[in-house]
Amino acid sequence: MTEHAPRTRPGAAAALAAAVLLAATGCASTAAGGDAAGAGGGTLVIGATGKLPNLDTVIGGAGFEGKRLLSFQIYEGLTRYELLKDTDKPPQVTGALAESWQVAPDRVTWTFALRKGVKFQDGTPFDADAVLFNLHRYLDKSSPEYTDALGAAAKEYAGDIASYRKTDDTHVELVTTGPNGHFPEDLAHVLIASPTAVRRTGTANFSQHPVGTGPFGFVSQTEGQQVELAANKDYWRGAPKLDRLVVKALPDAAARTAALRSGGVNWIEYPNPDDLDSLKAAGAQILSNSYDHLWYWILDTAKGPWADVRVRQAANYAIDRQAIATDLLHGTADPAFQAAPRATAAYDPADDRYGHDPAKARQLLAEAGYPNGFTTSVTVPTGGSGNLLPVPITEALQRDLAAVGIKVEIRTTDWTTLIGAEAKGEVALGSDAIAQSTTLFQSEALLPLFIGSKSPFWTGHYASPKVDQLIATAAADPDRNSRQTTYRTALRQVTEDAPWLFVVNDRNPRALAPTVHGLVQPQSWFLDLTTVSVGK
Repeated sequence: MTEHAPRTRPGAAAALAAAVLLAATGCASTAAGGDAAGAGGGTLVIGATGKLPNLDTVIGGAGFEGKRLLSFQIYEGLTRYELLKDTDKPPQVTGALAESWQVAPDRVTWTFALRKGVKFQDGTPFDADAVLFNLHRYLDKSSPEYTDALGAAAKEYAGDIASYRKTDDTHVELVTTGPNGHFPEDLAHVLIASPTAVRRTGTANFSQHPVGTGPFGFVSQTEGQQVELAANKDYWRGAPKLDRLVVKALPDAAARTAALRSGGVNWIEYPNPDDLDSLKAAGAQILSNSYDHLWYWILDTAKGPWADVRVRQAANYAIDRQAIATDLLHGTADPAFQAAPRATAAYDPADDRYGHDPAKARQLLAEAGYPNGFTTSVTVPTGGSGNLLPVPITEALQRDLAAVGIKVEIRTTDWTTLIGAEAKGEVALGSDAIAQSTTLFQSEALLPLFIGSKSPFWTGHYASPKVDQLIATAAADPDRNSRQTTYRTALRQVTEDAPWLFVVNDRNPRALAPTVHGLVQPQSWFLDLTTVSVGK
């Protein structure tokens, strides 16, 4: 069940270096000819960790990896994340299709001044009517372009919009159902498509011919497996340096490393940590940065042993997350001693609680009436967006938990099946827990889905009125710093309640061939690829 790529002997480093260099040159040379639209910056070929998303605006995602590599390259919202500045802190939201905005004293009426002179990749001018067309498509069931799938996907970020109208061709007014301090952040995910293109193809076929205003335009795809984009030479921020961007689905870690070595790709997401030394020796660049991420187990708090907070705390004391971060993941992650990820303003080192303490774990189990432990089960994805090495990590946790008497049956499934069941309030394979990754504060609108008592998602039946109230108070606060302070208090309570098994915070590693230049690695799940080029 363990996914490991073969280690490379030190003596093979020179040969491997030549292979990587040749591979990178090969990828770059494929971009030299043809009808490239960029600035002669070559072709970037990325090996992604999971299935690629449906390319229709908000439906896309496949976890945030699909959004980062494809959706956010094709489309933009009224706002966007500023990913090229202040990479030592979480990114701020800045203007994209809106230049500026203001909220009225009633705290629910927002006016957005739209950016002038922007065109969609098919030449259609962007204006207030385009914004309204997309909002109709997401929110108005009477719209010919509306579908239930679009409506459900848009609800996560646009569901707070009570009404919308244009005040003139360059201004729109959006009214929220209540005060929403993170509304500008939400709108970075409400992606705007070309009305002309949607009407031409119809909603049913738009994912096959997507058109937005982003830095890259659609060329072709093999659905779920490979997507090719070309630089948008008329992009309002300036054409990207790249000519082409190709994203391939390579869910197996060994296959991604092999593709980098052979020249099938010149960039891989999440390289197998065991391969890092050999890749470095071969000349590959390994980039990483902390960001808002937690790899964890959601425990079923409604029944059996996991219903007792002492048992959940015991499990958290039982595991050696430092060893997982250091020995198994080779420093590509940090141990998570609490609910709040390290690279968020909600993190407070003083709240680090769960060190490796098997004796305390046994004591808590005995107090809860389980001196001899118990048997449980967990459903684990075999790969997918942000999931690191999910099966090897779970096997390490299995050993640690067995040492204090908690015997874990591991049940594996694919990432799409796991999150699809979770979205329906279910657990794939009927286990007592699920293992997964998430970001908590990159998209604040999603936080109630993970720890809110009224979430439609499967949350292990965790419910805390105190946490619900804190989240609601924070969400309504327009002051970002004040909002994060309240979130910190909420996550402190989640840490105490231990509805999750807190394991590690990913450092977002990726391996690049030596001919890939210009990537800025932010403290974010998302990336700005406009500065990247591929050369010698």
